[in-house]
Amino acid sequence: MAILSLAWQSLRNRRSTASLTVISIALSVTLLVGVERLRTEARASFANTLSGTDLIVGARSGPVQLLLYTVFRIGDATNNMSWQSYQDIIAHPRVAWSVPISLGDSHRGFRVLGTTSDYFDRYRYARDRQLAVAEGQRFADLYDAVIGAEVAEQLGYRLDDSIVIAHGASDVSFARHDDKPFRVAGILARTGTPVDRTVHVSLEAIEAIHVDWQSGAPMPGISISAEQARTMDLTPKVITGALVGLKSKVATFQVQRFVNEYPQEPLSAILPGVALSQLWDLIGIAENALLIVSIFVVVVGLFGMLTALLTSLNERRREMAILRSVGARPGHVFALIMGEAGFLTLLGALLGLSLLYILLLTGQPLIESRFGIFIAIGGLSGHELILLGAVVSAGFLVGSIPSYRAYRLSLADGLSVRV
Repeated sequence: MAILSLAWQSLRNRRSTASLTVISIALSVTLLVGVERLRTEARASFANTLSGTDLIVGARSGPVQLLLYTVFRIGDATNNMSWQSYQDIIAHPRVAWSVPISLGDSHRGFRVLGTTSDYFDRYRYARDRQLAVAEGQRFADLYDAVIGAEVAEQLGYRLDDSIVIAHGASDVSFARHDDKPFRVAGILARTGTPVDRTVHVSLEAIEAIHVDWQSGAPMPGISISAEQARTMDLTPKVITGALVGLKSKVATFQVQRFVNEYPQEPLSAILPGVALSQLWDLIGIAENALLIVSIFVVVVGLFGMLTALLTSLNERRREMAILRSVGARPGHVFALIMGEAGFLTLLGALLGLSLLYILLLTGQPLIESRFGIFIAIGGLSGHELILLGAVVSAGFLVGSIPSYRAYRLSLADGLSVRV
């Protein structure tokens, strides 16, 4: 205890240098543990981009490709599936619900998704959270559109604004459905998912804007007005895919096999969780890069402490000699410097954790609303404890270098320091 008290008094006499060292370590710990927490929660949020859906069904393709265009609106489907095939699948006794999806159109760089009103009830994200309409309502009229939060923000749309959908991904004049404009009926609350960048319309609306189109182009000499389209049979002939929920998780592989072996046309049924994990393995290398950067920041902070302690040794050689002259053993001098290094490291780690939790408490709502990443504010995970233990151990290891130098200083060397 006497050594600890002496170490405390020594640090108090060098409070400015000690404070800067503690702050450096604290910021390093905050960054290291914060990046690890963000990395873990980002992966969990990514895995929950789509939750509550047991299967995604579409034309025969790879799991990642099917996931990309049905959930993330990236790329295009290899083919469509017929409406009849969709009806056969949802008629399966194990299927509890389904939501059809039709893609292929766009609006000023944002994808347009045709679906039913059930989409807003069945689509789940971020640990089973439901979509919410921030303004307006769901589409009720044939030419109503419900837009995502980012679409509204970037394009400055408000309720009742008029929008024109373009055929395909390119919003060029000859591909626009100018004769059938849509009205913004609702704006969804921000989710941090691809929903924010999507324009939602009904399946019937997708059919209506294409009644006088064929093979991706207007039919020559035929023009059907928006009002005329209302009177026509707008039952879809094909869709891009479907989200499917089952009555029991046990039936997942049974229904998946039924879809994959469907005789009428080649189809695929994938498990969203498995496909999301595969996709994360492809793009998740960035999380390792972040962790490596934060580790280097910790190393820099510890080297700062090492520099401060080594620099102070030259100024304290007479102090060490006096301690030796009044009976302190070399081991006491070693323990004194180690005590200072350990105290600085522990105090920096505790301060860093405190700063991290303050940042989490203040920034959690903003991160969730803007990026859709829910960061849990709880105790440290096992991996975080290992990282923290590694930082503290590294602090003691770094502290052993100046401690060993102080241990080796002789009494005569300390008393004969030239000034």
